[in-house]
Amino acid sequence: MQTNAVSLPDLTGRTVVITGANSGLGLETARMLGGQGARVVLAVRNEDKGREAARELPGDPEVRRLDLADLKSVRAFAEDWSGDIHLLINNAGVMALPEGRTADGFETQFGVNHLGHFALTNLLLQHVSGRVVTLSSGLHRLSTGIHFDDVNLERGYTPYRAYAQSKLANLLFTLELQNRLDAAGSRVLSTAAHPGYAATNLQSHGADAFSR
Repeated sequence: MQTNAVSLPDLTGRTVVITGANSGLGLETARMLGGQGARVVLAVRNEDKGREAARELPGDPEVRRLDLADLKSVRAFAEDWSGDIHLLINNAGVMALPEGRTADGFETQFGVNHLGHFALTNLLLQHVSGRVVTLSSGLHRLSTGIHFDDVNLERGYTPYRAYAQSKLANLLFTLELQNRLDAAGSRVLSTAAHPGYAATNLQSHGADAFSR
């Protein structure tokens, strides 16, 4: 991945939390922000992989455990947090998985990509002083909407149908969060990003799953 950190400001004294920062886009984001002086916290499910990734990053990155597929883990992460968060990046995600469930019984992609980040953001929001960035995907266009009466898609699961629904949920959450921040007079920003197709391990489970 080619990146250009020149356009980034000096981030010394700023704290950044990045979910899923041990690989892929999260790792590159951590590298860029850490290179500009930010204190980067890698919120990862596998702490060993997180520490391995942290060794190649600039600055003094911190690794904390966060399993977005388990809301107990999300709550524990938030309860253990103190201090300001200038930038919360909801980066972690899974894509086109075989049908499965989170620890709380939700369809895995909806549970990890949306519900885990939804809970994390709301629990940490009192600490956020800058912005929340949630990574979505242009593949949200494949979704016909949020199936509130069947969020687990038990009546018609396919890997990409579930992925598209989770990414649409990311966008709807981003919009509603900004609406509520505005209504409350907050200066915190809620934004979404579509990173495009990147050669990461996100696609490893579902490269041929589009028609299934």
